Amino acid sequence: MDYHSAVQLADPVVQKKETLGEVLNGDRLTGALYGMKFREDKHWETLCEKKLKGSEVSLFREAVRNDFYFQMYCDDLPVWGFIGKIDEQSWSLDKQGPKYFLFTHIQFDAFFNGNQIVEVNAFSDPNHVIDITDDVELNVKFTYSIFWNETSARYGNRMNKYSKASLLPISQKIHRFSLLNSIAIIILLMGLLTLLFMRRLKNDLRKCSGGDEEDEREVVWKTLHGDVFRCPSNLPLFCAVLGVGTQLLTMFCSLFLLAFLGILYPYNRGSLFTSIILIYSLTSVVSGYTSASFYCQFAENGWEKSVILSGILYLGPSFVIISILNIVAISNGTTAALPIGTIIVILIIYTFISLPLLAFGGIIGHRFRSEFQAPCATKRNPREIPPLAWFRKLPCQMFISGLLSFSAVVLELHHLYASMWGFKIFTLPNILFITFIILVILTAILSVGLTYIQLSVEDHQWWWRSVFSGGSTAIFMFGYCIYFYARSNMNGFLQLSFFLGYNACICYAFFLMLGVISFRISLVFVRRIYDAVKSE
Repeated sequence: MDYHSAVQLADPVVQKKETLGEVLNGDRLTGALYGMKFREDKHWETLCEKKLKGSEVSLFREAVRNDFYFQMYCDDLPVWGFIGKIDEQSWSLDKQGPKYFLFTHIQFDAFFNGNQIVEVNAFSDPNHVIDITDDVELNVKFTYSIFWNETSARYGNRMNKYSKASLLPISQKIHRFSLLNSIAIIILLMGLLTLLFMRRLKNDLRKCSGGDEEDEREVVWKTLHGDVFRCPSNLPLFCAVLGVGTQLLTMFCSLFLLAFLGILYPYNRGSLFTSIILIYSLTSVVSGYTSASFYCQFAENGWEKSVILSGILYLGPSFVIISILNIVAISNGTTAALPIGTIIVILIIYTFISLPLLAFGGIIGHRFRSEFQAPCATKRNPREIPPLAWFRKLPCQMFISGLLSFSAVVLELHHLYASMWGFKIFTLPNILFITFIILVILTAILSVGLTYIQLSVEDHQWWWRSVFSGGSTAIFMFGYCIYFYARSNMNGFLQLSFFLGYNACICYAFFLMLGVISFRISLVFVRRIYDAVKSE
């Protein structure tokens, strides 16, 4: 909500020109009226005197009730504080509720080292307030004070105080317990995979090398050698999934790299959204190359369709969701609504950067195509798959794979949701990266185990199933976001639509990324076991 337009101050408010990322983040910054000059103290300076109408008092009271706070930036350092307080102990005269107070004085404490600002803090003075419990006209005088203090803290370390919020004892316990929980699950799954599947696989290979026909018949998955490398149904869509998933995985790793290099840091306004737009556009060449090169391993013509699908597979649903959210934001008059100029800029980036790179990647993938490396020749007619029990079908495998992987990262996911949609600060990219690596390892382990189980029951259609089994973790992530919303204090259609819409886009991206990882690991595993059988 824009309180500058709702409450007209005495002096004009100058709008700041936002970057692309700031607009996407919903930031609409204005020049503050506080006269802050370097190393110049000010005592009880008058900001403005304003006669508040009853409607404006009600607007401020509603902001205090919902714990609204102001946020300002001084030399790119964030400064924030609450605009008022609720006194639960002193009730109004009609005994219908507590009293509401608006802060009228702010004290700024600025710290400098040489000619550089190192730290800025703001304190709303609780002793200087005005009662806004009733909708009556009020004459308010807003004041402020500024005190400059010299410090020995280095300018290069001035952002460290914001990182300490994620290093509080309670947060350290959450991270520690989450990592221990994830490591325990990995050890259990690796032990299960080693003791059961790998031991049985070694027995199967020993039977195949023994030369006994009866023993070879017991190795069910060996009989699928003529069908296991048959190209999947709906090949263009499958290749598009591989292309987009690889592109998103590349973008995800690039964002982590920027965070480790210090380019992306907390409160660098709009840098995350700007980086996502630019990196996604630049990595379109990865999507085009991956989809075209994989398609051309099975067919010479028709690779263009897979490249086109790569361009709309993720952006298509995301565009629909964001368009609906933008309509909701416009109807509610919030700053989250994208101006027409920003939409045009995004369309220009997609048209003149993303699409050409996507086509270029597709051409390169087609020109440098290679044949699919399969240890076994594929039969002309596919083998009939016997009826499967319910616990061997795709829904059950998705449930098992998704639940086990999700249980290892649920604590970090809760902390991440709290930082994205709440007031908490999450500034530890290394913890997020370790959690992502753990998720990748779990996805790989479960993919190998479930693929082996599937081949052991004479089901050779493992291509699509490995994608869905790996991506099923994202379904649990989206289910947990619904649970998180139900337990939070968020309410209203605006918050509900934005929460579900943006989380749907995030979970869909994870579905594609984890699905690609699962398929790639399964492909390596299947090639290895059939290559071992062929060599023996």
